Amino acid sequence: METAERIPERMRVARLYRWGDVRVEEVPVPRPGRGEALVRIEACGVCGTDALVWYVERKAPAVLGHEPAGVVVAVGDGVASVRVGDRVFVHHHAPCLECAECRRGLWSSCPTWRASSLDPGAFAEYVRVPALNLERDTLVLPDTVSFDQAVFIEPLATCIRAVRRQGRLEPGDAVLVIGLGAMGLLMLSAARAYGAGPVLGSDFVADRRELALRRGADEVYDPGVEDVTSAVRAATHGRGADVVIVCPGDAGAIRAGLAAAAPGGRVVCFTPLSPEEYLEVDLSPLYFREVTLTQSYSCGPDETREALRLIESGEVEVASLITHRGGLEDVAEALERARGKAEGIKTVIYPGRKTGDQANVPAGAGGRMNRADA
Repeated sequence: METAERIPERMRVARLYRWGDVRVEEVPVPRPGRGEALVRIEACGVCGTDALVWYVERKAPAVLGHEPAGVVVAVGDGVASVRVGDRVFVHHHAPCLECAECRRGLWSSCPTWRASSLDPGAFAEYVRVPALNLERDTLVLPDTVSFDQAVFIEPLATCIRAVRRQGRLEPGDAVLVIGLGAMGLLMLSAARAYGAGPVLGSDFVADRRELALRRGADEVYDPGVEDVTSAVRAATHGRGADVVIVCPGDAGAIRAGLAAAAPGGRVVCFTPLSPEEYLEVDLSPLYFREVTLTQSYSCGPDETREALRLIESGEVEVASLITHRGGLEDVAEALERARGKAEGIKTVIYPGRKTGDQANVPAGAGGRMNRADA
């Protein structure tokens, strides 16, 4: 094993046992084997998927966190793709690139992709990166991309997949994004980067609608007081949206998206419904309008590389979406915030930081779960 610094025997992780019960524990630091690497996690974003209670509790007990950026501190024999000291983004899943699903770009249906993972999740001070993840979907970060920016590679990549592959976006398409949290705002930015127009948004929260306008949305709507379907048709010369991205896992939001779609439109569900919720839809009008309802789950190597390109080029600005920062002790609070609908946009966890420690947190973060400076 090659290393340039002393690796501790133990490390801290934030482990979820059930919703609301997250414990900071000490565990052995994993050691990389042949073809593997050990990465010190500098930052990890908190994803809305981490706040799907029904989804994460079936994994418990578990160390969550799948939007990591960090530094390679050790490599096993035979590693050539990264070096000790490299700043990297690591994807928590990696495809085989050989199966029928991979050949069609259906990364998340690849059995190898589904079985792959980091050891442990990235709400931890260190993770072991298996050889497959290291080879297939670990990206060395350019000096111009910060760790705060790099935590957006995975979420932006999922948006790229939703907009381009599943939504089949073409330049000039009208796009409606329902739900303007962190992912919805990234959807807007991705759609704009690929030439969509007009780009429209819908959210109950005024602050999010205002932020969407500042990030390039042409119009935004409050579904609590406006008829979104009528507003979208008015903005699109009566047609509706060519691509509708429904960010929340909510049957009502999906029905709203179907109603606002143009003839031949594509409606993309970005978040699953809970197992107890069912979608009731009148298929007759969808048939005659030839509206497609599809899903978009996660991303793969093509999308993560494209996400890094968009971030590095400045075509999609991401760091300003961070509204809160914290350490491992703050993960439970961060998950609750991600579950909410009003306060904050994006939380980033810095595992090397202990409560009250200012040294390892960017300017603007305070003693506990603090709101980041604008």
